[in-house]
Amino acid sequence: MTFKATRRELLVGAGVLATTAAFPALAQDKPKLRFSAVFSEQDIRADMMKMFADSIKDDFVFEGYYGGNLFKQGTELVALQRGNLEMGNIAPQDISKQIPAWSIVTAAYLFRDAAHLKTFFAGDLGAEMKKMTEDQLGVRVLGPTYFGARQIGLKPDKKITTPADMTGIKLRMPGGDAWQFLGTALGANPVAMAYAEVYTGLQTGAIDGQDNPLPNVENMKFYEVMSQIVLTSHLVGFDLLTVSKKVWDDMGADKQAKFQAAADAAIEFSTQKHLAREKELVELFKGKGLKLYEPDIAAFRKYAQEKYLSSDLAKDWPAGMVDKINAL
Repeated sequence: MTFKATRRELLVGAGVLATTAAFPALAQDKPKLRFSAVFSEQDIRADMMKMFADSIKDDFVFEGYYGGNLFKQGTELVALQRGNLEMGNIAPQDISKQIPAWSIVTAAYLFRDAAHLKTFFAGDLGAEMKKMTEDQLGVRVLGPTYFGARQIGLKPDKKITTPADMTGIKLRMPGGDAWQFLGTALGANPVAMAYAEVYTGLQTGAIDGQDNPLPNVENMKFYEVMSQIVLTSHLVGFDLLTVSKKVWDDMGADKQAKFQAAADAAIEFSTQKHLAREKELVELFKGKGLKLYEPDIAAFRKYAQEKYLSSDLAKDWPAGMVDKINAL
């Protein structure tokens, strides 16, 4: 028996096929968000971004790149500005290279803790700083991604009590004037080195130490090539979760609100995870044979603040902002 399709049946069938073929195309119509970060995929912040991605999956296709695999540390901001990247985890030090006023938030002993940091960025002072990045760089700051108080980790077994004891210590710092100045403000000899090279640098003696929050020390296994951790707590470590202003403006008000809420929830999740992990890691590193101790914090704070306030960096800071931050 032979089946012969009518013209109507053929047209209906073609319509079904066309509709079916359109479904994948519709899925691809969602804007793609490429996100670049220097932290590894094992980092708590990678979990933060997976949580964020799940919250926005109805509106965007999220692509996460970690470990500096897409853009190297310090190059993410320019990639955002050039339209080669939609989202990035940006160090405030990188913003300060283009907006000198931003160097204020990179100063040692400015923020007391994670709560103080959050209060600043959620308030009027933070809004003032964030507006600068939108107006001058074309980048929107969604919030600060806390990753722990920065501590000094050393390979040499030299007791550190005051900044004077840091004389001659080759301390790895990321590239850029703000980072290098921070090393100087701790009494050390700062050495610019990429994050991915720090383990080998410690192992070979190219550097004597590094400064990172404890979770980073664990993630990158720096403890394997160190003898001690000096709990200076000199800087509340944070980067900035950012999105291109063009991408932000294209969203519209409803999607912007949803996007910001997703970022806020993910950042808070990450912050609490980091705070809990920092407490655990002190005991973990002691168990691995490292010495952990607190130096003369007052001496470090006095030395660092004097260095900053007498430097050219301070001349670019918004008038009265240090006092306002202290009062928060």
